[in-house]
Amino acid sequence: MVELHYLYGKPASRGNLRTVNEDFLVQELLPFTPTGEGEHHLLHIRKRGLNTVAVAELLAKFAGVHPKEVTFAGQKDKNAVTEQWFGVRIPGKETPDWQQLNSDNLQILSSQRHSKKLRIGALTGNRFTLILRDVTDVEEVLQRLEQIRKQGVPNYFGEQRFGHHGGNIAKAREMLAGKKVKDRNKRSLYLSALRSMLFNAVVAARLQQHPGRLLPGDCVMLAGSNSFFVAEQWDEVLKNRLAAQDIQLSAPLWGRGRALATGEALAFESAVLADYAADLDALEHAGLSQERRPLMLCPQAMSWAVIPEGLRLSFVLPAGAYATSVLREVLDYTDVADVHWQQAVAAREAQQDR
Repeated sequence: MVELHYLYGKPASRGNLRTVNEDFLVQELLPFTPTGEGEHHLLHIRKRGLNTVAVAELLAKFAGVHPKEVTFAGQKDKNAVTEQWFGVRIPGKETPDWQQLNSDNLQILSSQRHSKKLRIGALTGNRFTLILRDVTDVEEVLQRLEQIRKQGVPNYFGEQRFGHHGGNIAKAREMLAGKKVKDRNKRSLYLSALRSMLFNAVVAARLQQHPGRLLPGDCVMLAGSNSFFVAEQWDEVLKNRLAAQDIQLSAPLWGRGRALATGEALAFESAVLADYAADLDALEHAGLSQERRPLMLCPQAMSWAVIPEGLRLSFVLPAGAYATSVLREVLDYTDVADVHWQQAVAAREAQQDR
């Protein structure tokens, strides 16, 4: 795995995340309003301690439809409280009594018909509300939060993208070397993990080697879109647009086709990725195309408050961005839920070895 650079230096303060599920609240933000008619039922669901796939399976069974008729906009952590949107296609006029699904760990917040299928990624973003407990240096954390509000954080893919101990990277390389993986979702997951690792490598190197420097040939993206253009030279107009966050620096999501940066920026990216030639070639042959992703992530609607438990932190991120990429710049946190999971796995393995 790539060693990620800290934009503000490694935090000295420590703290705990996800001590209980309620410490990690995620609310999905839809870019549209349900139409109120159609064969697709949009369900707004609050779940606690349940993974997304398990809820989708429950909905399919309850509605009496094939699992492929149930969709969701994004997968969310199991060890959290999440408010998510699910779509269930039910041809005809039948409307199940969705409220029968309510339980201690699942609540139907609303249900409306919609004219179109809910597709993966169909989100404006996610609102996070986190409780950080046992914070050792609150003042340092507050100073860092002010810095992040002004300058943002590296837009790294979070550790959950790579699996336990980065296992998805090893599986991706095994698959690309010829090992058969029948599950389409797993193939996509492994390819995404490898591509994400290479993106992180370029971002970390750029921030470490060229902090604050703009390179001729940078591929810049228009804020809030996937449109881009090349800044062959950085004039005052472009610098002002970057300062106003109208445009964003970017790093490559590797695939086939011509690299999108040019000049000095391309030379830099190529040098960083030179050690990954086999991975680059494999991704190109897997059919992925060159894309870009913003280099930096600027959380929106940031707020925080010192509370008896420690610190409550709220912010909004665009779809595809990771809260853990924000938190790693805030403090050296321990994910308590993940620690408990690893301990349970170790205990099961020890029991099996007896």
